[in-house]
Amino acid sequence: MLKQQIDKVCTGYACVEIDDLEKTLDDMAAEGLVLKDKEQVQLTEQGLKLGKEWSSLLLKKEPVLEVVAGLVDGSITSLVVVLSAFIASLTFKAAAFAALLTLASVAITNFSSFLLGGITADMADMVTLQTLMNYSLSDIPDKKEREKSLMLLQRLFTVLHKQISRANIFSAIMCGTTTFLAGIVPILSYFALPRPQNIIAALAIVCGLVGFFLVRYRSKRSRVHWKITLLETAVIVTIAVIASLLIGGSA
Repeated sequence: MLKQQIDKVCTGYACVEIDDLEKTLDDMAAEGLVLKDKEQVQLTEQGLKLGKEWSSLLLKKEPVLEVVAGLVDGSITSLVVVLSAFIASLTFKAAAFAALLTLASVAITNFSSFLLGGITADMADMVTLQTLMNYSLSDIPDKKEREKSLMLLQRLFTVLHKQISRANIFSAIMCGTTTFLAGIVPILSYFALPRPQNIIAALAIVCGLVGFFLVRYRSKRSRVHWKITLLETAVIVTIAVIASLLIGGSA
């Protein structure tokens, strides 16, 4: 399996020799990253953990920013819509139209921003990383080994570019979907229930999304105590909602 993956990356290039591969695997085995015998190679628990960290760093397999942005934007949008409809006593038809239009606009904007911004930022980071690695490899004294290493690096970055493009599409979809779902649930509960149960239910759902899912997720990923994360999140959401209502009321 490992040899097949290497052949896939190096198709048409004699850039990986079996002796180099064996030496690298021996080094990884000595560091406790793989278990190696004559027939197969298996990652250890430490190797799996390290691989996951690299995958998360380079390919964004952990959609931290996407989930956080989606939950925050969806919650703020639903709060603004629900409070505006409640304060202004809008009719069902007008409130529903405004709510769906606003939420869809925010979700689509998040999707577009993460797709275009993510691709641009990641490609810029890739160029910087490739430049630094090229400079590092240029110090190899043996010309043949240096050219082989540069060829392998170029091929690896080609594969990595494809993987990052897929990851950016996934990130954009994740953020847009999370935004819409976080916003539509409290809005639907507001329209489905009679007053005053509707406003109470909608606010309770938003508090649950922000107070449990968002705070818990942020605390777990950033490894910061949940009380600090809760305070930060509550202040930011409150300021954003008040600012939105003030701007909307003065329009």
